[in-house]
Amino acid sequence: MLIDLSEVLSEPHKSIDEVVGTEMKEVKVNGSRFPVSRTQPVHIHVEYAGEKKLHISCETSLTVIIPCDRCLTDVPTDFTLSFEKQVNTALADGEDDGESDEANYIDGYHLDVEQLLYNEILVGWPMKVLCSEDCKGICSVCGQNLNEGSCDCEDTSLDPRMSVIRDLYKNFKEV
Repeated sequence: MLIDLSEVLSEPHKSIDEVVGTEMKEVKVNGSRFPVSRTQPVHIHVEYAGEKKLHISCETSLTVIIPCDRCLTDVPTDFTLSFEKQVNTALADGEDDGESDEANYIDGYHLDVEQLLYNEILVGWPMKVLCSEDCKGICSVCGQNLNEGSCDCEDTSLDPRMSVIRDLYKNFKEV
């Protein structure tokens, strides 16, 4: 969704206060695609802040389906976005200082709302997603989800040099 900024940047400097929908269907992070299952309308307010600068405030929420880092079960992850930004449109127009991301979502007199939201989702992206705190993960041999049941695979994660001790432990358990 593009918002026209020409009235905000013109001499009378009108502000924009709109509620717009988003067509974001997925989020791409590190080459992976994560579907967006729920979106709320985006409330966005843009006003002139002087010297080719804009003050942008935005509020929305959405839900992204992210697989659990241990068992790969889909986990609905909520993102509540509420932020304010000071944007220098001179930097977006090509006078880039190498540190700003305005050129990413401002193109001339247009504000790309979805790209702005995408940047904020990346900032708030969780380091680790778990379906539950006690998630057991998957078997490294057969791929069985250990939360749904156990498997009959032998635990090969031990050092082969410790096989004698493992055998002693098995014999001890049988007695």
